[in-house]
Amino acid sequence: MRRPSLPRPWRWRPRRTAPIEASPSLLPPPADEDVHILRRTRLRLMAWSGGITLVILLVMGVAIYSAVSNLVSNDSVSRLEDFANVYARAIGGNPPAVRPRQLDPEFGTRYAGIFIVVLDSSGNMVLRTSTLPPGVPVQVAVKAVSGGGTDVREVTSAGVPLRVFTESAQDADGDVYTIQTAADRTQEVNLLNLLLVVLVGGGAAALLASLLAGYLYAGRALVPIRESVARRQVALQRQREFAANASHELRTPLTVIRASVEDLRRNRRSRVEDVGEAIGDIDAEVRHMTALVEDMLLLARTDSGAVQVDRVPLDLADVAAEATSSLAALGQERGVQVMLDPLPAPLTGDPLRLRQLVTILVDNAIRHSPKGSTVTVGVRPDAAAALLYVEDQGPGIKPEDLPRLWERFWRADNAPPGGTGLGLSIAKWIVDQHGGTIEATNRTEGGARFWVRLPERRAATAGAASSEGIQATGDEVRPEVEAPQPGIARWAAGDSHERLP
Repeated sequence: MRRPSLPRPWRWRPRRTAPIEASPSLLPPPADEDVHILRRTRLRLMAWSGGITLVILLVMGVAIYSAVSNLVSNDSVSRLEDFANVYARAIGGNPPAVRPRQLDPEFGTRYAGIFIVVLDSSGNMVLRTSTLPPGVPVQVAVKAVSGGGTDVREVTSAGVPLRVFTESAQDADGDVYTIQTAADRTQEVNLLNLLLVVLVGGGAAALLASLLAGYLYAGRALVPIRESVARRQVALQRQREFAANASHELRTPLTVIRASVEDLRRNRRSRVEDVGEAIGDIDAEVRHMTALVEDMLLLARTDSGAVQVDRVPLDLADVAAEATSSLAALGQERGVQVMLDPLPAPLTGDPLRLRQLVTILVDNAIRHSPKGSTVTVGVRPDAAAALLYVEDQGPGIKPEDLPRLWERFWRADNAPPGGTGLGLSIAKWIVDQHGGTIEATNRTEGGARFWVRLPERRAATAGAASSEGIQATGDEVRPEVEAPQPGIARWAAGDSHERLP
């Protein structure tokens, strides 16, 4: 006996919506730690540069100051000693040549800044210059040479810096005399002070310049590291956004499948034809999930660099014809006519990826075209390039949506159901891998136009070029094509509103 079929309960089907933007919790946290590390590294490099420069400046400054100071001091001491030795030899002569109570009055004029005094054993002055600075003779120096030898010291008397040379001499009678010469060090002190100011000021300026140069050089040296950190942050952000959008995209088909399974479970005794709608829903969502996972896998492999693009001679017109013919049935199903207008456009590329590129653009145009409209696919040669364009007669692209067309999982508000939001991202990757450009514009007649320019690649060998009808001239290989028509040249130059023939 046949069981009456039970009425199927209402099943909720979630509406596909555009993928949500990644929430702030899913985005990579601000790279404060990386910024602090880079800043500390830069400051540390600057400090090392400044520290090394400071050590070098200190060593050089001390060396220069000491060398100049010793040179001036030794010269002054040598002069004082020479004058003292003159009188020491005179006293030691037989008979002694030094007996007058006072030196030549012109001595102070000829030897400015030099003072001489001769003391006998009792400490009385027996010879002196006409003028003596306060404090001369220096009694401490006189006592220091009472037992013989010489003494050199620097003293300050009444604010005047002096260098004093003292030695003892003995005459023929055995009497001991003390000869003391002194020189004013005012000019020497001024010279050394000026040298110190120059060294300190120049060293400070050099240190500041070194710190600035170290800061700038450290910034230049950290550019690769900063770029690497930025790329890592971008990769992490893209990974989190990818995971968030993928989760959102997978949630909808999983929800539909779960609702369909619940429906089948409630109607487990029903015939297959009575629950065919649930099975159809499961099949559609599984297909959608399969396409989504395949696209996600392809993008993941492209991000990791695991996908290699082949380079073989081909004709873009043939590739476009194959891809368009496979989508003709889809266009008929949706009431959209697909027209192909190709011209030979040889280039070197990956036929599988280029066919995928044409398929994505044509499928996207069919999905956005109303019934009774036409999708036009054209291929044209250009100077050392091949041009591909796909036009539809749909609603077109909103101006605010144009910059986001190539984002992963992004879908416009008026996008038809069934897409994954990854097709145009994959198309742009294919074009980028071939060194080309892809653009999208709105047609003045209505609808959108996607156009791709793929530059010609050099053939692997001259033999391969000749076998494919490509002429090799020197190091560069160019396709043998006719000169582009004026309309095509204007369109390639940027007149996106002009309809191609």
